[in-house]
Amino acid sequence: MIELKKKEWGARAPSSSIAKMASPVSYAVIHHSAGAHCTTKAGCISQVKGFQNYHMDSNGWSDIGYNFIVGEDGNVYEGRGWTTQGAHAPGFNTNSIGICVIGTYTSKLPNLLAINAVKNLIQCAVSKGYLKSAYQLKGHRDGSATECPGNTLYAEIKKWANYVAG
Repeated sequence: MIELKKKEWGARAPSSSIAKMASPVSYAVIHHSAGAHCTTKAGCISQVKGFQNYHMDSNGWSDIGYNFIVGEDGNVYEGRGWTTQGAHAPGFNTNSIGICVIGTYTSKLPNLLAINAVKNLIQCAVSKGYLKSAYQLKGHRDGSATECPGNTLYAEIKKWANYVAG
C-alpha cells in the first residue's frame, strides 16, 4: 500500500483547526465518490484535489471531509489522516476513519488494486492502533439516507470481516 501524504498530492492547508479524535476509533466507514474513476496517479490526484476544493469552497468545511481516499491506481491519498475528525458521515465523524473509493460503484466493483488498498489500509489502522481490533465496518448508507457507497461496493463490504449493519 502506498500512501501519499497531503503535501505529495498538493493539498491546500485547512482553513481552520479541526478537532482531533482519540485513538483507537471504533468504526471504519466506506464511501464512493459517485463520480469518474481514476486509474493513474495523475488522474487520481486531480480528483482528490477536486474533492478538497468542493468540500472547502462549496460545503464550507475546513478541509477535505474524508480521512483517506483510495484510487483505482492502488494508491491511498491522505485526507484528514488518522487522528483528525472527518466530515464524511454524520453520527460517525467523531469516532471513525472515513475511506472514500474514487468512482461510482452502483453496478460495478472497484478494481482489485483499490479493493486491496482499502483492506490494507484498514489492517494498517488496526496494527498502528488507530482503529480498534474489534472495529465495526460500515457503509455510508448504514448511518445516512444515501446510496453511498453504491450497491455493488456495499454488497462487497458486507462480506468483509467486521461488517455490522445499521
